[in-house]
Amino acid sequence: MDVHKWIKLVIFGILSCKFGITSGDDITSGPVFLTEPRNRIDFSNTTGTVIECAATGNPQPEIIWVLQDGTKVSDVPGLRQVQSSGSLVFPPFRAEDYRQEVHAQTYRCKGTNAVGTIVSRDVQVRAVVKQLYQADVGIEYIIRGNAAILKCSYPSFVADFIIVESWQTDEGDVFVPNEGGYDSKYLVLPSGELHIRDVTPEDGFKTFRCRTKHRLTGETKLSATAGRLVITEPITSSRPKLSMDSETVTKTKARTESFSLLCPGQAYPPPVYRWYKFIDGQVGGKLPVKLDDRVKQVSGTLIIRDAKVGDSGKYLCVVNNSVGGESVETILTVTAPLSASVEPASQTAEYGRPAVFTCNPEGNPIKSLSWYKDGKALPGANESVLKIESVKKDDKGMYQCFVRNDHESAQFTAELKLGGKFDPPQLLSTFPERTIQPGPTVSLKCSASGNPLPEITWEIDGKRITNTDRYQINQLTPSASEVVSFLNISSITTNDGGLYVCKASSKVGVSEHSARQNVYGMPFVKSMEKMSIVAGETMYINCPYAGHPIDSISWERGGRILPINKRQQIYPNGTLVVEGVQRNADQGSYTCVVKSSPGYSAKGTVEVQVMVPPVISTFSFSDDPLNLGDLAVVQCSVVKGDSPVQLSWTFYGQNISSEMAVVVNKLSERISVLSIHSVASGHSGDYTCGARNAAGKAQHTATLIVNVPPRWIIEPTDKAFAQGSEAKIECKADGFPKPTLSWKRATGSTPGDYRDIKTNSGTVRVEDGTLTMSNIQKSSEGYYLCEASNGIGAGLSAVIYVSVQAPPHFEIKFRNQTARRNEPVVLQCEAKGEKPIGILWNMNNKRLEPKSDNRYTIREEILQSGVMSDLSIRKLDRSDSALYTCVATNAFGSDDTSINLIVQEVPETPSGLKVLDKSGRVVQLQWTAPYDGNAPITRYLIEYKLIKGDWNNDIERVLVPGSATVAGVYNLRPSTNYHFRLIAENEVGASEPSSTVTIVTAEEVPSGPPRGVKVEALDQSTLKVMWKPPSREHWNGDILGYYVGYKLGSSDKPFLFETVEFNRDHSKEHSLQINNLKTYTEYSVVVQAFNKVGAGPMSEEVIQFTGEGTPDQPPQDFTCATLTSTTIGVSWSSPPLANANGVIKGYKVIYAPAKLWFDEASKDTKITSQSETVLHGLKKYTNYSITILAYTGGGDGVKATPMHCYTEQDVPDAPQSVKALQMSPESILISWLSPEYPNGIITQYTVYVQEAEREEIRSHRVPSFQLSFEASGLKEDRYNFWVTASTVIGEGEQSKQVSISPSSRVPAKIASFDDKFTVNFKDDIKLPCQAVGIPVPELQWRIKGSAFVPSDRHRLLPDGSLLIREVSRDDAGEYSCSVENPYGQDTISHILTVHAPPSPPAVSLTSSTTSSISIKLKPKKEETAPIYSYIVHYKPEFGEWEQIQIANSQLEYTVEGLQCGQKYQLYASAQNTIGTGEGSEIIHTRTKGSGPTKPEASKFLEPSSNSVTLHLGTFSDGGCPMLYFVVEYKIRSSSDWTLVTNSLKPGGNFVVLDLAPGSWYNLKVTAHNNAGFAVAEYEFATLTVTGATIAPASDSANNEEILKLLMNLNLIVPICAAILVIIAAIVVIIVLKRSNNHYPKDDMVYSQSVNHSTLGKQNQLRDELGYIPPPNRKLPPVPGNNYNTVDRIKRGTLRSHATWNPRQKHMYEELALEKGTLRTLPDGSHLYARAGDFAGMEDEIAPYATFHLLGFREEMDPGLPSGQMQGMNPQQFQTMPHSSGMNGGQMDSNFIHQRNASQSMPRQQAHLAVAPQRPADFGPQYDDPANCEDPGYQYAQTQSQYGGQSVTYDQPSDAYGTRSNPSMRRSVGGPAAGTGRMILPPYPEPPAPPTRGISQQQPTNNYVNSSMYSSNQFPPPPPSTADLSTSSNNDSGITEGSEPDNDRDQLINRGGLMKPGSRDALTTEEMRKLIEKNEASNHVGNGLTAMYDTVNV
Repeated sequence: MDVHKWIKLVIFGILSCKFGITSGDDITSGPVFLTEPRNRIDFSNTTGTVIECAATGNPQPEIIWVLQDGTKVSDVPGLRQVQSSGSLVFPPFRAEDYRQEVHAQTYRCKGTNAVGTIVSRDVQVRAVVKQLYQADVGIEYIIRGNAAILKCSYPSFVADFIIVESWQTDEGDVFVPNEGGYDSKYLVLPSGELHIRDVTPEDGFKTFRCRTKHRLTGETKLSATAGRLVITEPITSSRPKLSMDSETVTKTKARTESFSLLCPGQAYPPPVYRWYKFIDGQVGGKLPVKLDDRVKQVSGTLIIRDAKVGDSGKYLCVVNNSVGGESVETILTVTAPLSASVEPASQTAEYGRPAVFTCNPEGNPIKSLSWYKDGKALPGANESVLKIESVKKDDKGMYQCFVRNDHESAQFTAELKLGGKFDPPQLLSTFPERTIQPGPTVSLKCSASGNPLPEITWEIDGKRITNTDRYQINQLTPSASEVVSFLNISSITTNDGGLYVCKASSKVGVSEHSARQNVYGMPFVKSMEKMSIVAGETMYINCPYAGHPIDSISWERGGRILPINKRQQIYPNGTLVVEGVQRNADQGSYTCVVKSSPGYSAKGTVEVQVMVPPVISTFSFSDDPLNLGDLAVVQCSVVKGDSPVQLSWTFYGQNISSEMAVVVNKLSERISVLSIHSVASGHSGDYTCGARNAAGKAQHTATLIVNVPPRWIIEPTDKAFAQGSEAKIECKADGFPKPTLSWKRATGSTPGDYRDIKTNSGTVRVEDGTLTMSNIQKSSEGYYLCEASNGIGAGLSAVIYVSVQAPPHFEIKFRNQTARRNEPVVLQCEAKGEKPIGILWNMNNKRLEPKSDNRYTIREEILQSGVMSDLSIRKLDRSDSALYTCVATNAFGSDDTSINLIVQEVPETPSGLKVLDKSGRVVQLQWTAPYDGNAPITRYLIEYKLIKGDWNNDIERVLVPGSATVAGVYNLRPSTNYHFRLIAENEVGASEPSSTVTIVTAEEVPSGPPRGVKVEALDQSTLKVMWKPPSREHWNGDILGYYVGYKLGSSDKPFLFETVEFNRDHSKEHSLQINNLKTYTEYSVVVQAFNKVGAGPMSEEVIQFTGEGTPDQPPQDFTCATLTSTTIGVSWSSPPLANANGVIKGYKVIYAPAKLWFDEASKDTKITSQSETVLHGLKKYTNYSITILAYTGGGDGVKATPMHCYTEQDVPDAPQSVKALQMSPESILISWLSPEYPNGIITQYTVYVQEAEREEIRSHRVPSFQLSFEASGLKEDRYNFWVTASTVIGEGEQSKQVSISPSSRVPAKIASFDDKFTVNFKDDIKLPCQAVGIPVPELQWRIKGSAFVPSDRHRLLPDGSLLIREVSRDDAGEYSCSVENPYGQDTISHILTVHAPPSPPAVSLTSSTTSSISIKLKPKKEETAPIYSYIVHYKPEFGEWEQIQIANSQLEYTVEGLQCGQKYQLYASAQNTIGTGEGSEIIHTRTKGSGPTKPEASKFLEPSSNSVTLHLGTFSDGGCPMLYFVVEYKIRSSSDWTLVTNSLKPGGNFVVLDLAPGSWYNLKVTAHNNAGFAVAEYEFATLTVTGATIAPASDSANNEEILKLLMNLNLIVPICAAILVIIAAIVVIIVLKRSNNHYPKDDMVYSQSVNHSTLGKQNQLRDELGYIPPPNRKLPPVPGNNYNTVDRIKRGTLRSHATWNPRQKHMYEELALEKGTLRTLPDGSHLYARAGDFAGMEDEIAPYATFHLLGFREEMDPGLPSGQMQGMNPQQFQTMPHSSGMNGGQMDSNFIHQRNASQSMPRQQAHLAVAPQRPADFGPQYDDPANCEDPGYQYAQTQSQYGGQSVTYDQPSDAYGTRSNPSMRRSVGGPAAGTGRMILPPYPEPPAPPTRGISQQQPTNNYVNSSMYSSNQFPPPPPSTADLSTSSNNDSGITEGSEPDNDRDQLINRGGLMKPGSRDALTTEEMRKLIEKNEASNHVGNGLTAMYDTVNV
């Protein structure tokens, strides 16, 4: 790159920096705080603090700290440091280093970048020096029965940092805030006071201390003194007195803070407190304070929790009793944190346009609002809206809104940018560099644009051009955004040449262009002005030359051509550059020499002046610190720099004031002397000398250090202390350096010889100059010396005398003395000490004056050692029970002793009588021990009676020891109301009875059955059961509901039960509809009532039949026979009786011609009650379709398969039409049409010919296929013609006659007839047109009015017919044929109808429900062929298509049985005789309903101390009925969830039991319906044992849980291992797929997960026991994930990706089960499983796995009787989670589960198929439990892309997978075979009612299912109707879809079976026969299926 380009780049860079020229959009942004300091920063000097401040912006802002006045904060070594990161650091410091200007200061953080500046809120920094303090609790005097408030007092200098943590008594009781409840006797108020309600004399014996905590240091202290209550007995009534001023009290509290408003008053009788709040505009001015959970009143104290701003206001406390009243006002201000927001936060305004910012302040109170711009306050801007009327360039920047009050401030930042229309100037057109001849006028043009519009100026060689005679500047503005400027130079000369500059400038930028204008002529150098340059900078000088051409430009100085050194450089354009300018070397004259080729030259000279900035020589004060009074002198000299020079002095950056006693003398222009004649401590600091001249400025700083000798701050003086007290003597001094302080003590009794005080003992210590002596004694009396020294001067010393004075004392400080009420007593005290001693008596800390009560007498006796004083009291009263204090005083102090006088009397009435526990016959009572009358209670009397009894006559008593507060009362009657009361006795007497407590004893099971049980049939599958409650005397409690049991009337199996809630409306009887019953079947129904305890006896069985159904089989032996041509005989036999489903009332015979069978309107029906009938009035020789059905009272049954019968032939009708046409003069052509009703097969036609005048008739027979006849040899006479048709029956009727006479002229005629032809789509058709005439007529066809044109499809045949091939829809229409010859013409027309498959019908949606979608069909009007049916196709969004065929007349149809809340696709197609048409457009719709919606925790959860009640009804089902719930919980600190149930039936409440009191839990409830599921997680805490709530868990606990979770190897290791296993499994699957291609393709092999590591050696045992792993029961899947399910086995060919259709016949049917009974323990109770009963199984059971263990079979234990085996109780399957606490072990043999469901059924002697590698062995085989279906609930499954099955997310939780075990495959011949069906998870069932045969009258033990219900819920009902289909109530032991059918599916073509074609393989038929043979003979015994137990886990 050459020099010119470098220069251009440098200049462009300079201009860009100087004028802000940019090449792109403005991406800058102003500063915004990321971290803004808090308003108040308090810290301890021992800890220090760091205040962070951070801001963001572009460019990155600079952070600085300033004081409130804007002064920049600098570092103070050791005390304050400003870090480069923006943090302000205050390190820990010593107390003596405290500086108020540093540690008690207001700071602000400032962020600055190129856009603007922002400042933070005011930051109040306060350092707290650690100081000793102590808390004290005083003595409070209170009248008995009133409320007392004890306050914890502490010094004011720590009051802002102290909080009261707790209170404690000398008895060890601890009271903390927020505990005990508002009803507690002792309550710690939010402000720290201890509130004691209803003060009793016992409270006077306790002492109270408070424990405080320093919130900065964390230090806790127990109060130094213990407070106590001095309780006085009221003598007379007194009006309320307030212990606080009745004037208005003002309080300020923060929002969300809890606080209390005190109203401490006393009175007798105890007063009543009422709080009011003044309301503006309210009548009366005030309203009572509304009390709720947040606002509580405890005695006279108003407690407000979580304060709100709305709580602010004036409150009035009114205290009244019967004597008078008092009141006090309190003004409460609730503060809310200040905040502000500005709208908009950023705005862009155009130049000259207005801009508005709106500030939205929040918080309370707000006292001021102000606006700042770029960190400076805007004067007068104190409104919320800031408006700038006309934006200017200076207005852009950062704006802030500040809101303030007395305690804090807040701000918000906004930015104002100049709009996009503030365009910098841009040159649009410029002038070029030119070379011209002198003389002409030259015009230079520049145009520019910008906003605002720029101004264009002109320069030449750096000088501004103005208008002259020769230079004229013209400027135009052709548009609002463009300006054009012309520089016109008239008669240009050589000297006008030079560098011209066009410059466009505005307020937002500058743009310029330069180019030389060379004018031919002699060289010329223009004059140059003098230049000034600062030494050290770079100098640029341009040579302003003219003339052309120019050969060279050079520079000279002093006659020498430059450059002469490396600092000088000359560019070809004449620019001279000198770097690092020096005065001596570079100042002077420079000459520019310009030369041209002819040898001409010109010169120009410029003077350069080099300026030098000032330089100050270094100076300092003395090297050593100065002492007070010394002279300090320092001189500031400017040794370099140009004159004039200005000198100035500053102290710490501030000008030196005259008050500082500092003298500044200016010796010369360059020398200034600063002197201090007598330095003082305030002169220490930094002194700066500054110098300034035209070239620059300089400064230098020196530090002055002044030594200050010690001086007293606190000078000690003589002190006198009481003996035993703590003596503190302060001695403080300051100076520089800081002086040291020491204490000494004189060795004798006189001052003079001093020695250091030993401070190593715990009683004497010196801290910070203060001498402290604890427990000072006489030995410490003497002279003490305090010295202060810092090496400056002689130091300070002070001698003081410390005297110790001994007060009187008592040897016994406290004693108790008892006396009986109404008896006299004498109290004595003996004080020892220096006399004289004065004795005073106090009663409860109040002066006792005997004159006020003549019962009191005081007598004193002077003893040698002191004084004895006696206090006598006559006739004691309770009010005399008090603390009597004897106070002895002398000149040196005082002492006291206390005598606690206890006046004994009878106990007070016991209180707090309550029930701890109760049952039907026992009640446990608890009470609070009353005031015992100061004598121990000897016993209590519990008195009770029936609620209707009398306390005088019907009372019973129980004696209880006096030390007890809990007792039991026995032999009560259950569910009975009792009254209880309590009496206390001591040695003095008995108390009054307590208040009466009403108790209802617990319930027992009902003792009577329900009454009036009736059963009626509603329909064929529903019975309605109605009953009334049992007699009231048999309820034994509240009836909660009923169990309704039912079974087949002929069955001896147990009843199946359903639960009905109790109807509180006694006027209505209870009822239940039992659904899904067998049609027209006898059922036995019983009803039993239950309460909380259990179920009562059953009612008598009621027998009832279900309603009649419709026959599900058609009539049998259905035949038809033709009788005549119009009759058909039909006969049949009745359907099987088992399939009649009622009483057959008759039969319906439905018939119609076969070709019209599709048309419902054409069908006829004949009803008869016989088994045969004759159908009359039929069409002759017609094929009829006939079907038949039987009907009952329930409706029509199933139709039989249609049969077809033809009626007999008969004689035909006459031919339809006849023509006679002349063919020639001698011949006539007769043509005709076939009969409309041939009534059989036409065998021939007969043509009759008769001359008109002759009777002779000639006949001619014509074959049936011929429809014309030529009669020839005729004469010119008239002839008659007619035609008949014949069948095998005979000749039919004759046609009409036609007449014609032959003629010599034969006109053109057509023998064919007008006709209508119907042809099927794509068939050929021939349209006839037989013509006659002589000459041969001309024939012409017209198609739809157009002339016929031959084509490949349309061809004219020789006989005149028109042939159309492959007819299409377009061929339909009218065809006409015309003939013509000279004698005539004729025309016929044919109508052609084309029958094609129908067009798609229009489908529209009409409505939808949760389970159906209704559509409306509309066929196309142009259809020619009749539509005989429609096909509706539909499918779920991710399912397979299904179709339903409906009749042609059914244009509105409803698709039923759809899933709720699912998306569906539908379309329809039509069918006719031709085929099925195309489908309509697919309609996308959905059924109504949505997934469940979780409720609020407050509505859903109801926790107690050891359980939580779930209100399931609060879940919103979204319109789709709930299916079931999954309930899990865990302790909050645990990571393992405990599954309570995965199949909870919806409705009612559910109780989770066995929870720990006062603990936090997490609860997860998953609600399922067909539309989806919802997972609701809640966090709750159980109540404490006392029913109280616990405090919220801290955040730290959550952090600890997360850390614990991450560090839990039990979690991390399995996850990592699982990932490795998955990778390995993928590799194995790939290898197996490549190697196992020999499996049969029609076998479906699915991927199943198996964890071999969990099986181990247990596989062997499982193989021996015949264990079959069933499907895993997992929790509901997350949508989108794939889950393996059981393998699917299908009959026939393989169907991939099929969707299970719940409406179709399934491959497997339910297995019949015998319903088991509960296992009964020896005591008659039932055993149920709790959550902990499953321990010890984790080695065998995978988490959430469903499995069954088959019991030892008869084959294994021949000694086990068969009957015993069959009597075992069948159990259901249950999914349980993995429990970390389980260990390997056996399950309790007594364990039994409470629910019944489908079982695995053994197949006795069934074959086991084996792999071909080993010989076949045989053993029992079992159905997979997954195959046992609940027909009431079926779920669609979809084929997984991974080979297994996945289920939609709304599937039940137990159907999501199966586990495959290779060893199991060898046992059963393949994978664990499943079906494509789902099992409904067993609902949590209640316990079964008492089994038949067990006494119903015996009360059963209470039982509680740990996860099902609590005492306040219904007990679990017996099994629901969902199990009916799987019960053994059927007469047959095998249900439909028998096990042999299931076996075939499992044994045929399985991948794990023998290979087809092997020698050992069985054929399919052999397998079928073998299975049928074995199972037919062995499967059924005594009509039932053998059963085995399964274990529920």
